[in-house]
Amino acid sequence: MMDQSKSSHQDHADQAVGTTGHEWDGIQEFNNPLPRWWLYTFYACILWAVGYWIFYPAIPLLSGFTKGAFGWASRTQIEIDMAELKASRHDMVVKIEQTPLADIEKNAEILSFARAQGGAAFAVNCSTCHGAGAQGFKGYPNLNDDDWLWGGKLADIEQTITHGVRWDADQDTRTSAMPAFGRDGLLPRKDILVLADYVMSLGGLPVEKGADLAAGQKLFAANCAACHGDQGKGNQEMGAPNLTDKVWLYGSDRASIIERITIGGGGVMPAWGNRLDKATIKSLTVYVHSLGGGQ
Repeated sequence: MMDQSKSSHQDHADQAVGTTGHEWDGIQEFNNPLPRWWLYTFYACILWAVGYWIFYPAIPLLSGFTKGAFGWASRTQIEIDMAELKASRHDMVVKIEQTPLADIEKNAEILSFARAQGGAAFAVNCSTCHGAGAQGFKGYPNLNDDDWLWGGKLADIEQTITHGVRWDADQDTRTSAMPAFGRDGLLPRKDILVLADYVMSLGGLPVEKGADLAAGQKLFAANCAACHGDQGKGNQEMGAPNLTDKVWLYGSDRASIIERITIGGGGVMPAWGNRLDKATIKSLTVYVHSLGGGQ
């Protein structure tokens, strides 16, 4: 009797609520009304969307978009924020501009600001090539060590940042080029292999048994010493690397050294003098110099 009563009550509830008409294995889906709190939230979202369309830029048009009653735009807000940031930094920027580069590291306040500003400039402009931590990559120098192609003093770093390296658009750019001894037919392949063995020996790298280092030394003296020095110590005035310090920009394995002797060349760095203001150049110089390898 209880089962029949429950069944009758359930049937009555089904008829009162109704179903969606869907049925799976005898199970019907009720067509219950949505909760009021959900409906009110849904209606409020609709009102919010309509208000947003009216007061803010939102609707795309054929030649632009609606400007909104407030006339607000994210680009305008960024310009305002940048102007406020520039104003807040103005006094320190002036101090950096007026302070000789060599004296910035002597003033704790100016040095702290210069490092912060230089670090931000490095992240935006330099980290793509040199890495976020300035650790460098193959073909891009590590700025944390004490190995400098063009010199690691403040004035040297500023010169490199300002005018770049092999940057044709700047007449004061640092310029040098390693000859392509193999590609241009300056040395036969067999001599390049002998020369590569000798270069490896200069850097304390293991060479193949039976390598003719005496012949390699003669080839080095005739073709490489003019730039790298008789002992392979390098020449910062020419951007010629030190071949004895175990720091290798393009790799230290035999194949990489053979490739570099064969194709020659050198890296390119943009000149930032026309892209960054004087204070930023100086801050960037101080930041790079303070990474640990500055001379």
